[in-house]
Amino acid sequence: MGYITISKNPTQRFFTVLNPGNEKVSLAEAEKVYLAACETIGREFNRSTPIRPRLILHLGAGQNLLHYPNREIRLTKWDKNRFAEAVVDLALHDMVSPEDRLRLSKLAVAEAGGTVNLCELKECTN
Repeated sequence: MGYITISKNPTQRFFTVLNPGNEKVSLAEAEKVYLAACETIGREFNRSTPIRPRLILHLGAGQNLLHYPNREIRLTKWDKNRFAEAVVDLALHDMVSPEDRLRLSKLAVAEAGGTVNLCELKECTN
């Protein structure tokens, strides 16, 4: 099967499917799940612009995982639940800039360092 670009509008290219082993998948269902995941995130966070993370769906992979650097969802076989979860992860990731992710990470570390448990101040035995 090779690479297939999924989109009703060829200029939009929602995502690409890599399926070298010809795993059983409904491309229409994959697109439907992708769009539903994106629209759900949009509604949940009151987004005025549509969220459409670019990604590759790789079927027949050795394990199920989301590989962020390549924006690749690797599935051993088609699983709409795992696919939807990974699309949601990518959409959420795209909503926050790298600068804001770094700022939030630093803030979390600073807040963790600024919080002291009462047992740390006393000699607790529990």
